[in-house]
Amino acid sequence: MDITAKSANGLSFLFLDSTPVMANTTNLNCIFEALSLIPKLHGIEKIQKKTKPVSFLSKKTEEIQENLPTQTTRRLALGFASIALFANSGIGKSLAEENNGFFITGPLPVPSASNNIINKETGTRSFLKKGIYIANIGTKGRMHRLKRYAFDLLALGDLIGSDAWNYVRKYLRIKSTFMYFDFDEVISAAQVNDKQPLMDLANRLFDNVEKLEDAVKQKNLPQTQTCYQETTTILQEVMKKMA
Repeated sequence: MDITAKSANGLSFLFLDSTPVMANTTNLNCIFEALSLIPKLHGIEKIQKKTKPVSFLSKKTEEIQENLPTQTTRRLALGFASIALFANSGIGKSLAEENNGFFITGPLPVPSASNNIINKETGTRSFLKKGIYIANIGTKGRMHRLKRYAFDLLALGDLIGSDAWNYVRKYLRIKSTFMYFDFDEVISAAQVNDKQPLMDLANRLFDNVEKLEDAVKQKNLPQTQTCYQETTTILQEVMKKMA
């Protein structure tokens, strides 16, 4: 920390040039070393314990008085030390690189299904949304999410016929997309004898969801109500199966 005095037009100015303390330090020593610099400032008298107001220009224009409060000076040193500590610790980089499940350093993985739960005519499902990250929360977690999202879709009937077609379709698509990929993982992890019943249940559900989505898209109220009633029966089966 360098202090220089300059004068111009009969006025004296005090310049404080500070640089980050211990830029290469990665531990708390930088804080204590920054604090130790405070009483060692060259050419400045010992700071008084009682703080005084900062005065830049006195009544006499020939003088400029500058008294830095102790609290302000300490905050300045601690600020520099904090910058040096966190800038060189690499905390953000290490968290991003660790495989802890909370950070993705590359593009979002594209989910895919390996079981035969697609629409055989189209080779996909019409309700599937793209660009959604499906977190891998394990088989039990996926079963719990299937049960939870089935319950959420059961409450969707209150909005049918209330001029909320766009919301109903978006909500139906995002919930069904998660259920589609969760069902696929649950089927893959199931016992051999349980795979086919789960696959049949998934296909019945998603066949009805496609019909429901098409009716909502067309804003056909009678067809929407009929398809929704059929879908709710299957959603209740899903909740019992995933309990």
